[in-house]
Amino acid sequence: MVHLKLEDNTWFNNPVIQDELGEATTETLLMVLVASIISIVAGLLIGILLTATRKGGIRETPAAYYIVSSIVDIGRSIPFVIFMFILIPVSRMIAGTATGWEGASVPLAIAGIPYFARLVESNLSTVEKGKIEAAHMMGASRLRILSSVLVKEAVPTLIQSATILIITLIGYSAMAGAVGGGGLGALAVNHGYYHWKPDVLTILVIEIVLIVTVIQVMGNMLSRLVNHR
Repeated sequence: MVHLKLEDNTWFNNPVIQDELGEATTETLLMVLVASIISIVAGLLIGILLTATRKGGIRETPAAYYIVSSIVDIGRSIPFVIFMFILIPVSRMIAGTATGWEGASVPLAIAGIPYFARLVESNLSTVEKGKIEAAHMMGASRLRILSSVLVKEAVPTLIQSATILIITLIGYSAMAGAVGGGGLGALAVNHGYYHWKPDVLTILVIEIVLIVTVIQVMGNMLSRLVNHR
């Protein structure tokens, strides 16, 4: 009697998981890392500008605030998928391609900037005005007040906001993957959906949840670590 042994090509034995999961994970992490760094740096600067020029700010300039605030609101209002298509020429100019994790990093970063800028403005606005006034009475310059009072006092909440941003960008990266951006999103769409491999889709969802959980836990720990209040 001949016994036929059927290979179990599902779950972690699935060739898709064995051959492509590592590369897709690396692409997603690189995409999110590059976009997060750019978004945090640029968003922090714009958020500080919004805080300084707003009504009651240390450099109140209504016209400048209105212009920058309007640009931020427009950037936040455009859905990311549409944003990605609009910025195809920009992606090609900066990254040399509009596809793959490199091409997707450009719209991902640009979409994250206004999002984080508004979070920064909100964080800085919670700093007690008494501390700002005290620094002003001691002769501190505007730049000193911004860096040593506003930003320094808001570091714990800024870290929490950065954590929210990174998690949001992970979600955006999945959408980017669905339209040629590579990473876990592309793997989920191409194999989990179009070829209907629920085992692949389940593993990818679990991995994304684990990545988000680790980032949230790290963000919470770092925020508590720098909070000396």
